[in-house]
Amino acid sequence: MQRRVVGRRRGAALRRPAAVVLVAGVPLAALVASAAAAIPARADGAAAPRRSDMELGRGPGLGFPLRILDGVLRRSSVNALINSSGQRRLGSGCGGAAGVPSGSRVYCWDHQDATTGVWVPQGVTSVSDAVRGERWRGGGRPLLVSWHDQGSTRVTFVNPDRRTYRHVLLVEPALVDGRVTYRDIDVHAGGIAWYGDELYVADTRHGLRVFDMRQIFDLARSAAGSTEHDGMVGLHGGRYYGHGFRYVMAQVGSWRYTGGSAGPRCRGTGPMRTSWLSLDRTASRPVLIAGEYCRPSAPQGRVVTWPLRGLTGDGDRVRPDWAGTLPADRIQGALRTHGHWWFTQNRGEQRGLLLSTRRDGSGWGRVTRRTISHGPEALTCYRGQHRIWTVAEHPGRRALWGLTARPCH
Repeated sequence: MQRRVVGRRRGAALRRPAAVVLVAGVPLAALVASAAAAIPARADGAAAPRRSDMELGRGPGLGFPLRILDGVLRRSSVNALINSSGQRRLGSGCGGAAGVPSGSRVYCWDHQDATTGVWVPQGVTSVSDAVRGERWRGGGRPLLVSWHDQGSTRVTFVNPDRRTYRHVLLVEPALVDGRVTYRDIDVHAGGIAWYGDELYVADTRHGLRVFDMRQIFDLARSAAGSTEHDGMVGLHGGRYYGHGFRYVMAQVGSWRYTGGSAGPRCRGTGPMRTSWLSLDRTASRPVLIAGEYCRPSAPQGRVVTWPLRGLTGDGDRVRPDWAGTLPADRIQGALRTHGHWWFTQNRGEQRGLLLSTRRDGSGWGRVTRRTISHGPEALTCYRGQHRIWTVAEHPGRRALWGLTARPCH
């Protein structure tokens, strides 16, 4: 943001003493100083974001349609899902094309998922976010990746132990003409975070959508389900479809900005565009982190942390416990562990950057920059591996990869 500076002729201050203006007997300079002190400031002098702009309120309940679906469709556990038949196999050899730094751990999609321009990978989380022991019930250790297309959203469960993966369609339960069905979820899904049984998915304009690992339905093993007809979703002729997917995962709730919806572009004020998510388990109280992807011509993007005890509790409102501005533009993901921050920065056709810094009382410290993969997206910390993971999004240059980072533990 540029500020207009009104100049004066050199030496003008030497010609006459400056006047002191009084307002109700108080010097105007004192009033200005007092007002300035009341406004939180960034290190660069601009006003800090208002936490009230990012306050969340609990969205409408979905209990009734969920109960009906639970009665007609067969649920699956996460462990059964990642070990079921018909998995896709992880490949190899994609690190070079994606520009992944040497020394990284790399997983590659099959040819169809590596090259499609329809589905685009975005958010990353793992069992390390979900539980402290880093093993899910049944022993699985999955990583999850969100994808969007032109109207649907899916989450991929990657099983590194078997080097396989499975796509799961995300759906929103609904009541239509008195009958319970579900529909596609059309969001960018720029970030996801798994905590306990809940999966949080970024809804760019509105806040967060919430899913439950106990509400995954196996259409292949449900008498009322079908894995046919990839053009159909929801209830049709007494059967439930999911665009040909075997598994669908039902939304169980949402958190929406109490101040309304975010705009189509970054504004610097009002509800924030929820471009990405991550989770910090290393803080004394775990938090969900969210922030904005903003172009250089827009106001600087914002970043906030919400206490997870508020999101997982019984209250109807959650306010951020911290909000700030980002240290750069075009941020596609961020992560904090033990007070250390990383950010992925998009550079179009060039390889992206990994920014690293800490934060003190006055703002961001010195930022170091490292060239990483093409199109790096959201970030997550796998504590037991001392690795931060991200996904490269561009078709033909895709990879799910993790870089060693000592503060991630």
